[in-house]
Amino acid sequence: MSVTVMRKWVFPILRLLVVAAIAVALVKLAFFADTAEALDPAQPTGQVVEPQVPVALGTITNDVTLPGTVSADAAVPVKAVAVGTVDEIFFAAGQTVTAGDKIYDIKVETVLDPVETTDETGMVTITQPKPAISFEKVFAPADGVLSALTVIHGQSVAIGEITGQVAPPSYSVSGSLSPEQQYRLVTQPTEASIAITNGPAPFTCTGLRISTPLAGADADATGSDGAPAAGGTGTTVSCSIPAEVTVFPGLAAEITIAGGKAENVLVVPTTAVKGSAETGVVWFALEDGSTEERPVTLGMNDGTNVQVVDGLAEGDLVNQFVPGAVAPTMDGCTVMPDGSTFCDDSGVMIQ
Repeated sequence: MSVTVMRKWVFPILRLLVVAAIAVALVKLAFFADTAEALDPAQPTGQVVEPQVPVALGTITNDVTLPGTVSADAAVPVKAVAVGTVDEIFFAAGQTVTAGDKIYDIKVETVLDPVETTDETGMVTITQPKPAISFEKVFAPADGVLSALTVIHGQSVAIGEITGQVAPPSYSVSGSLSPEQQYRLVTQPTEASIAITNGPAPFTCTGLRISTPLAGADADATGSDGAPAAGGTGTTVSCSIPAEVTVFPGLAAEITIAGGKAENVLVVPTTAVKGSAETGVVWFALEDGSTEERPVTLGMNDGTNVQVVDGLAEGDLVNQFVPGAVAPTMDGCTVMPDGSTFCDDSGVMIQ
């Protein structure tokens, strides 16, 4: 085909076809728009869908971690064991003692009963014998340094009177346990893993103690009306540091308590459950797209996921967030219940 024919017939025909296609498209947009949009152009076409998650099998490692502080163990008091006067002192304050060492002794004078005698004439004579003298020893109650000794030779003492202190060469680490963390300890732990900040490698301490002061046990923790004072002490965790570990008072530490481990159990995010211990409620997804509240029995909780003991089956769908709840903030933004993210710095909602 010659160039003249192309220019005279082919190209003009192609141009006409393109123009016709554009005209048809414009007519459709102008006169045959989508019916739903024509009814209400201002009506949004999107919809908010509650994010849902399936109930799945997983592993819950219930480690409770809390900050702690290293401190020297409390001094052990040296108490007098008898009523009398201090006779001889064998150690001075600042010296090292071993449990059972004799620190001082007490001279005890025991008054004897009067003695009645009768002579040949029948005259009765009553005489008072001299007091009996004995010595009672006061021993060191523990290994350590005799940090204080408050008695001197000849000083009178009474039974149970505190006359000195022995500072043991041992240390403990302690921290505060919140009520929420107590819920996660389904059994009484006996040991913990301790990591000293900028210190030695983590180590295990045994003899873990969890103590909660009884109401009224500490008079300083109550106000004048008898109500608990603000800032009163709560539950504390303490553990003895092994003697071979070198530490110093005041060091920061991290206490990790193993509360148990559950493998191959049903789990859901904690955000999906109203309640976090023993019992809770989830919003179960029905086949018609609606949801219903469903009670569940809860097990272990690691702070992110919670074990579902009863009430759900693997594969069930539940709302990821409890209605009205706000998910934890991340990177300065808040995850809303509808799954969107609100960033305070920009003031915009990002889907």
